[in-house]
Amino acid sequence: MRLPDRVIIVEVGPRDGLQNEATPIPTAVKVAFIHKLVEAGLRQIEAASFVNPKVIPQLADAPDVARGLPNSSGATFSALVPNEKGLDRALEAGFQRIAVFTAASDSFTRKNTGMTVDESLAVFEAVVRRATSAGVSVRGYVSTSFVCPYEGEVRKERVREVAERLLALGVDEVAVSDTIGAAGPVEVTRTVEWVLGRVPLTKIALHFHDTYGTALANVLAGLQLGVTTFDASAGGLGGCPFAPGASGNLATEDLVYMLDRMGIVTGVNGRKVVEAADVVARTLGRPLTSAAWRRMRASGGECTVPP
Repeated sequence: MRLPDRVIIVEVGPRDGLQNEATPIPTAVKVAFIHKLVEAGLRQIEAASFVNPKVIPQLADAPDVARGLPNSSGATFSALVPNEKGLDRALEAGFQRIAVFTAASDSFTRKNTGMTVDESLAVFEAVVRRATSAGVSVRGYVSTSFVCPYEGEVRKERVREVAERLLALGVDEVAVSDTIGAAGPVEVTRTVEWVLGRVPLTKIALHFHDTYGTALANVLAGLQLGVTTFDASAGGLGGCPFAPGASGNLATEDLVYMLDRMGIVTGVNGRKVVEAADVVARTLGRPLTSAAWRRMRASGGECTVPP
């Protein structure tokens, strides 16, 4: 079995991980969290979101978070942008990378943005054009790429169509996303293999939630197809306000542990990721879901994740 030698982990904890938390997270805690993630070796970090603060109040302090980002860290920080107004705010905050988001399901985009998939892509055409003209790179998410909480199973043909349309707009990477964490490895193989029939391997990332405990198995399916970029969230933090029943993201430290055991290089220190997640856990006052985090606690604070 031929597997990649190296994998890029895109850390989405500061944005996707925190957006659904009921407990307010102080800006200083978010900034400390991000600094710890950088210390752990993560170099692609989704740090903020410029969606309407009334819709996602947990991320309303995005400009303040941006001011606290570490300088000269070697890391690239990105922000989620829903429209041109959000782009203006992201540019003003100094972000050099943004992410736009649509889905493979009209029902989901209507719940999420009040638009159909076609309408969302029309909005993002101007966003991507303006961003790239300003020298800002753009990632695109395709939510509900496997299962939609409102429509059920999603056709692989639809996922490829949306991915191709995002690339045509000018994004440099498409994150094929299991938004509700319902996919299994066979579905991942089938859909991603179909997408790769038209989309270059280097343009694909995979984004998994772990609702049914299949996220790491789904990563393995992606690795077997040659995918080398995976999203994850420290501590397994996460959830989507528009995806009922979705649990947290794949935990970064659990992903690092598995890849380390497979001899795949990430450049990320799993023990330090656990320490970063602990910053948020203390504020939330509750345990996190990642196996590595729980193992550390069970062993009296002695983290068993390899460095």
